[in-house]
Amino acid sequence: MDLIALEQQSFTATFIAYGVASLIYVIYLAYKNESFARLGTIAAIIGLITNTAFLFLRWKISGHAPFVNGYEFLLSFTWGIAAIYLFAEWRYRMRIIGAFVMPIAWFILAWTAMSMPEYAKNAGNLMPALQSNWLTIHVATAMLAYGAFALSCGTSIMYIIKKLMEDNNSRSSFNKRMPSLDILDDISYKAIAVGFPLLSAVIITGAIWAEYAWGRYWSWDPKETWSLITWLVYAAYLHARFTYGWRGNKAAWMSVLGFVFVLFTFFGVNYFLSGLHAYGGL
Repeated sequence: MDLIALEQQSFTATFIAYGVASLIYVIYLAYKNESFARLGTIAAIIGLITNTAFLFLRWKISGHAPFVNGYEFLLSFTWGIAAIYLFAEWRYRMRIIGAFVMPIAWFILAWTAMSMPEYAKNAGNLMPALQSNWLTIHVATAMLAYGAFALSCGTSIMYIIKKLMEDNNSRSSFNKRMPSLDILDDISYKAIAVGFPLLSAVIITGAIWAEYAWGRYWSWDPKETWSLITWLVYAAYLHARFTYGWRGNKAAWMSVLGFVFVLFTFFGVNYFLSGLHAYGGL
């Protein structure tokens, strides 16, 4: 079997595994069954393995890191989400979080499968601007940063839902099984505390790469501008937390807003705005 066929099969396997994991975690919301929930973890691990296989095969086929176009980056993005989530599940022993994080990875894959043009799915030659090791460092850092922000968004949504239920004096079993507000707030904060320096590194390495490729560190390209805006949102989150003691709903909503900017930085900029990063939308 040729490598291209294996690559497509690994994509399909990843799509199915993340979908199964998401479904199991969502069912676990309604029916607490730890043995059943373990199947979600197994599916997520299988998906991470096949996601890794896809990236390896793509690298082998193209001869360069699989970070060049939108198709490749989105598969890297889902890898980052799954890897960060599985680490959090192992660290906190809370599979219920998977119902709010893994579907993000699955929906990204679903959108990729439906919306990416065929030419984007084919590994092609690198344009001169992309022939740099800074590309690998830049995107590899981004996939981990975005994965951390996805985790923060998921736990923040959980916080908002649980806070609403508690304000309404809900005695549902679902409310009782949700982690405490303090734990959710803490996980969200720690995920941003990890993602923020990584995002800073993304911007710095991007600037160095831009100077190498185009002869200037910053050009106010839409991707650069929205990356900076996203960075400022998370910087404001951390500043408000340390300076003004922001916790709870305000912090949760800012975390969700930050991830909306993360998504717009990729999807909105790549598909609705033009600039030096136009190749990222291929």
